[in-house]
Amino acid sequence: MLRLITTPDDSMKLKKDFIESVQRKKEKEAAMSKSMIRAAKGEIPADLVLKNGSVLNVFSEEIVPCDVAIVDGRIVGLGSYEGEREIDCTGKYIAPGLIDAHVHIESSMVSPLEFTKYIIRKGTTGIVADPHEIVNVSGKRGMDYILDASEQVPADVYVMVPSSVPATNIDTNGAGKFLAEDMAQYKSHPRVLGLGEMMRFVDVLNEEPETLDKLDAFSDMVMDGHAPGISQKEIQAYRMAGIQDDHECSTGEEALEKLRAGFHILVREGSGAKNLEGILSGLLKNGASLDQCMFCTDDKHLEDIEKDGHINYCVRKAIALGVPEVRAYKMASWNAARFYGLKDTGAVGPGYRADLLIIDNLKEAVPSMVLKDGRIVEEAWLDSFGYELKDRSLLRTVRIRSMSEEDLLLTKKEKNHVLELVPNELLTLHRVEEVPGRHGVFIPDKDYAKLAVVERHGKNGKVGVCPVKGYGIQSGAIATTISHDSHNIIAAGDNDRDILCAVRELERIQGGYVIASGGKVVDELPLAIGGLMSVDRAEAVQKKTGEMVQKARSMGVSEGVDPFITLSFMALTVVPELRLTEAGMFDVTTMRFIKE
Repeated sequence: MLRLITTPDDSMKLKKDFIESVQRKKEKEAAMSKSMIRAAKGEIPADLVLKNGSVLNVFSEEIVPCDVAIVDGRIVGLGSYEGEREIDCTGKYIAPGLIDAHVHIESSMVSPLEFTKYIIRKGTTGIVADPHEIVNVSGKRGMDYILDASEQVPADVYVMVPSSVPATNIDTNGAGKFLAEDMAQYKSHPRVLGLGEMMRFVDVLNEEPETLDKLDAFSDMVMDGHAPGISQKEIQAYRMAGIQDDHECSTGEEALEKLRAGFHILVREGSGAKNLEGILSGLLKNGASLDQCMFCTDDKHLEDIEKDGHINYCVRKAIALGVPEVRAYKMASWNAARFYGLKDTGAVGPGYRADLLIIDNLKEAVPSMVLKDGRIVEEAWLDSFGYELKDRSLLRTVRIRSMSEEDLLLTKKEKNHVLELVPNELLTLHRVEEVPGRHGVFIPDKDYAKLAVVERHGKNGKVGVCPVKGYGIQSGAIATTISHDSHNIIAAGDNDRDILCAVRELERIQGGYVIASGGKVVDELPLAIGGLMSVDRAEAVQKKTGEMVQKARSMGVSEGVDPFITLSFMALTVVPELRLTEAGMFDVTTMRFIKE
């Protein structure tokens, strides 16, 4: 082993060099600050000026005609300015870059780099990510991957430390428990903002010690919530515990009750859960303030982002519902930045980073140009980013025991417990009704499919099965390793042969999406990073996802049900009313397994 041996003189020189380098940095920053002030006063030209545009001022909620002067990636002034470079924005609007206040990058099925390259084109310049999907699969290795892989990317990626790994004590995940002592080490990371969504709201209300330890550890930071359906004193207690926001409201009434208790409301519009219209219509009807409301997608497919947009779609939809234009953009930028303590972004004003959108039509919310830190977002710049996966163990996470069709058999009774899907919602209904079958065995038909969850982390090999109503698949099966939040394999089909075929293929490709029909694989999308994300480019994943969604539709999957995202939530045991796990059917309202 080679060691660097230094003499006292060497040590003094190293110390002197370090002090001098720090001093040079301070001098450079001071000089830059002075030049910014001089540019703000108009004494010297700015680096870049957006000329003759109309600025959306989130502070006064006005649209103000003026130039925007930029130096070294920061806005230095609004008014009349000259620049070394100028962009004519006559007839256009200048808005702050948009922020997704709560998103799981993993649900895009691409790496952080590919995801940010995709959404920045739509005007989203920052996101607040909760990586509890990959952390459920791989624990600390998953958390480290997200932080590392999101370091050098086109958009800002802030991270919340997952609070609910596993989501409940009955889940079998890959990581086991992610405890307060595991989580606290990440608090000092410069891009970590606080505690991720506290899905274990029942544990909060019951004062469960492990959960309270996590709240105590992050009491000095933002703590995200996740509490669908709670009301009255439960809301008061959840807020009293230190939870500050919620993204699980599905109606205006629920949002208003939580808003009145001091919660910030994250208005969600994703692929599986589309809550924006219900929430905003209700809040507008009641004349409620929107100052504590912001937008999030939570989980949204690239295909839907390509078709509709990202946070700009939330803006467009909000305006169509009657939210004033500037206020809608404010919800999509400043409200989120202020809540999460992002002091230099979310607004068009002096001192703020030049994360800006140039827009022709405010109602459409489609940027004709995006600037990130004063740089125009162009394809050549996006292509200059790269990332190499360092932890290759994340590519081998699917391990299932030997299975046969016998593992998928379900006894038909006079009446069976049935999981019924609710169109455009993640909520489900618990039905008890007669299901099709013969000789005492449940056999799917056009109304009732079979849902199966297969443990895939190599821990117990359990398989859970139940009837599902409202999915609609015929002549085949769909299966995926994306199954929130423990990410076991979940499959839905109308026959056991195709379900088994799809499950086996998922093990072979180490995770992803699979469609099977006639005992054969008819389409697939490999997602080898934790069984959640692709190593491919976003455009290829988006194209394949779109093709597979259309294939699923042709096989009967109902409108109002996303063939993959809706399926992936049917094992999440913190959303009412009924879920399926590898250990059987689980009633979320009573927090108990159903005894057959």
